[in-house]
Amino acid sequence: MEGTALLQVQDVWLAFGGVQALRGVSLEARKGEILAIVGPNGAGKTTLINAICGHYHPQRGRILFKGQDITRWRPHRIAALGIARTFQNLALFRGMTVLDNIMLGRHVRMRSNALACALYWGPAQREEIRHREVVERIIDFLEIEHIRKMPAGALPYGLQKRVELGRALALEPELLLLDEPMAGMNLEEKEDMARFILDVQEEMGIGIVLIEHDMGVVMDISDRVIVLDLGEKICEGKPEEVANDPRAIKAYLGEAVSPRRG
Repeated sequence: MEGTALLQVQDVWLAFGGVQALRGVSLEARKGEILAIVGPNGAGKTTLINAICGHYHPQRGRILFKGQDITRWRPHRIAALGIARTFQNLALFRGMTVLDNIMLGRHVRMRSNALACALYWGPAQREEIRHREVVERIIDFLEIEHIRKMPAGALPYGLQKRVELGRALALEPELLLLDEPMAGMNLEEKEDMARFILDVQEEMGIGIVLIEHDMGVVMDISDRVIVLDLGEKICEGKPEEVANDPRAIKAYLGEAVSPRRG
């Protein structure tokens, strides 16, 4: 059901030595919505994503996915549960083809043992066919059929970002965490990526948590916005509310930003 809470972050505190990266952060990400998390550099945005994915474990607080406490889970278990992510810096295998990079996103869904996979026989062969069908649908969805056999490292930056989105979608997640998916893109590439993110939300019904510095994009495509500053959540609301919130303006926006979506 759209609007149902998928992710709940409850009073999470996380420190590295004497540096307090997160200070009692709480939020809720819902099925079928785009929740944007914004804030200045060092606000704790990527740290929060890493805590949700199990790369960091908070000293206090809880993280729940569909009501299940995943605070201490390891990353592969969290991925198998239905949480996928992209990275602030590209994490593709540059020498591998686009198809093979996206196929890697299926690894937590693969069940055949190593010997069967090596022999490509019986159940392993049938399983690979099923996984390939999922990947081919994603390739069509992202309009990258023409580059499917090209090495990922030979592609323009914007297309590499699209391939990384495809690899995350290959996990068939219920929640997608996007860490600055438009960083380093030109205007045309940003418009393409924004369109695909909206299509993921509207056609697949996937909940999305978006970290993004381009406030025009955030205001255009987000359903709700959370502002972090120095590890604390300072405000939350609809894009137009946050754009005019004095706390957000002082900490990050600098001036009111008018949403253009709808």
